[in-house]
Amino acid sequence: MQVSVRDNNVDQALRALKKKLQREGVFREMKLRQHYEKPSVKKAREKAEAVRRARKLARKKLQREGMV
Repeated sequence: MQVSVRDNNVDQALRALKKKLQREGVFREMKLRQHYEKPSVKKAREKAEAVRRARKLARKKLQREGMV
């Protein structure tokens, strides 16, 4: 990952880097990897996340269509 520093403005470049890392999910993955997660717990968490994503997507789709 690469961020360019313009006009010696390191703060702005740092903000851009943090935003890119956040979008990629690096911080979230680091947090998850701090402690061991049993495979069964990981599977349950991922399934719950998938359900949450699907519901959110369906809710947004209905909202766009003007149903809600």
